[in-house]
Amino acid sequence: MRELTVLGTASQVPTRHRNHNGYLLRWDDEVILFDPGEGTQRQMLMAGLAVTPLRRICITHFHGDHSLGLPGIIQRISLDRVPHPVHVHFPAGGREYLARLRHATSFYDVAQLVEEPVGDGYRTETAAGSLTALPLRHSIETYGYRLVEPDGRRMVPALLAAHGIAGPAIGELQRTGRSGRITLDDVSTPRPGQRFAFVMDTGLCDNVFALAEGADLLVIESTFLAEDAAMAAQVGHLTAGQAASVARQSGVRTLLLTHFSQRYEDSARFLDEARAEFDGDIVLAEDLMRVPVPPRREAGDPGHATGDPRSVTGDPRPAHQSPAVS
Repeated sequence: MRELTVLGTASQVPTRHRNHNGYLLRWDDEVILFDPGEGTQRQMLMAGLAVTPLRRICITHFHGDHSLGLPGIIQRISLDRVPHPVHVHFPAGGREYLARLRHATSFYDVAQLVEEPVGDGYRTETAAGSLTALPLRHSIETYGYRLVEPDGRRMVPALLAAHGIAGPAIGELQRTGRSGRITLDDVSTPRPGQRFAFVMDTGLCDNVFALAEGADLLVIESTFLAEDAAMAAQVGHLTAGQAASVARQSGVRTLLLTHFSQRYEDSARFLDEARAEFDGDIVLAEDLMRVPVPPRREAGDPGHATGDPRSVTGDPRPAHQSPAVS
């Protein structure tokens, strides 16, 4: 299963309908929580999500709407006695904030947290692929994250049958690349890895495009509308049109807009503005929404991602999924 659960979609001030930020990415066995803002623990409960599967927490920056939920998540990790280490990625200059948040109140701390400060060009290997971080342009130290699955091969049943490969010989091919005179290339096609990008709180800069490049799913802030573009630039944020332009220029497949300012009463205006710049799939994020990572494209289709189609279905627990708007 590869899907994103949206836990919160507000910006600086939550509203009656939008919690502070929070995004949980389930990528097969790798489960990553991005930017747990205030109330994330309760939002996870409402979405039917437990902390036990968590493997990583990624913090883009230490503004409250992106990190004040961290104490509750850490304390819940201890309370539920999560049996494995949980890696916490955060801007290197924010060690003091992380320490304050981790020990914000008294609790019996048995959480196995592995602190991993990030800097420009940070990269680590995960069960899902390479996780990288790049600096963004905001009022404090801020990083975006990018997850890239390794390239692989897709076995083609017709080619396997034509070469008489079956049973244990298939496993041998996958492990060693050869079974007798038959090579892996003889019975498979390329399967480029899928890509996910997470971009919050930034003015337009080169690294926004670098993070978004070829993403199957881009989660990106769109705090302002074009009418307030000057304010957006001043405080280090994007407009919906700018976010959509990034998606178009970067070859993104599905664009998820979030982090909406409370100053706008009609959120449909964000979609209207984005649609003028990007004709791909656009999702206007809502709290507790589930968004699947797009299925793989077949070999030869336009774009970077090819291979076997992947069917991702929503979790039956109490979160709702809203389809992309075309």
